[in-house]
Amino acid sequence: MTMPRAGDVTTIGNGSAVVAFDVGGTDLKAGLIDEHGVLIELLREPSPSGPETAALVIDRVAELTEHFRGAHPELRIAGLGLVVPGVVDEVAGIGVESENLGWVEVPFRDLVAARTGLPVAFLHDVRAAGEAEHRIGAAAGHDDVVVLVIGTGIAGAVFINGELYAGGGFAGEIGHSIVDPDGPPCLCGGRGCLEAIGSAGAITRLYNARTGSNATGAKAVLAAAADGDQAAVDVWERALDALALGLAQLTAVIAPRAIVIGGGLASAGDALFTPLTERLDALLTFHRRPVLIPARLGEDAGLCGAALRARDAAAAAHAAPATSPATSPATSPATTSPANSSATTPSTTPSTTEPEVGP
Repeated sequence: MTMPRAGDVTTIGNGSAVVAFDVGGTDLKAGLIDEHGVLIELLREPSPSGPETAALVIDRVAELTEHFRGAHPELRIAGLGLVVPGVVDEVAGIGVESENLGWVEVPFRDLVAARTGLPVAFLHDVRAAGEAEHRIGAAAGHDDVVVLVIGTGIAGAVFINGELYAGGGFAGEIGHSIVDPDGPPCLCGGRGCLEAIGSAGAITRLYNARTGSNATGAKAVLAAAADGDQAAVDVWERALDALALGLAQLTAVIAPRAIVIGGGLASAGDALFTPLTERLDALLTFHRRPVLIPARLGEDAGLCGAALRARDAAAAAHAAPATSPATSPATSPATTSPANSSATTPSTTPSTTEPEVGP
């Protein structure tokens, strides 16, 4: 399912009305969620870009928050959730680095709180998706679980004893574990990373490089493999082997009871889950075998996670009246100010993106 819209039976649950933002390398999604947990307005537009991308993102978040306030005066917005790609330190509220969007050490949580006057939750896009799956999706009920997103890249959210482990923003970069030291180069600068072989982006790239084709995605490569295209079969089998090895390493270290798989590649269904389960089982010996489960929340998982964390931030601010409502108790005053930009009319194109992964 996607995030529940007005009229849907399923919601993310009752709570405060909040705004949620999912900033990707290509698109920015913004949503207003009411007290019943229903997404009553969703906006999508190109992500800000330019020499001061971080400042532009902060400007746009502030502008769209005001848009939601003006368009829905009947709702009292109590909190804001913002998720971004790259390396994110959720505890400090800092975007440590985003190679794609070009920022370093930006105190997003403080700056957005100062601009909007709201308690702000700030976290990594894939960990946000994992948070949503763990609380209301396919990972619910599992204390030791990894939520893995396989799309253009590969990254995961790691839960141990029911708690999300972030490692200062560096945990969960499963796509950059080495599965073939002599393998293809990775965009991170390494060689033979799982992401460079087993991601949807890599499957497409490797197939096109081998055949001179112009396949538009992993779905097309998988269809070619089903039709007997040997090059497609080879690329797909190599991807499955790499993914199985990556999951085996993960299993040996963390021993999750379940691994929830989402992202574009998960849409392959049994063509992915059946052979991947078989390969993983063949690699493991005494290890506890995790069950592989398709993700449930779909393309809006990151937005769901942002909304859930925004409610947490609002509740924490309400429970600590001595603290300014614009910041959480762990937040320090902002040290820099974003550049102002003029407001523009929000786009209302329906969302079709998935969480970004990797730096």
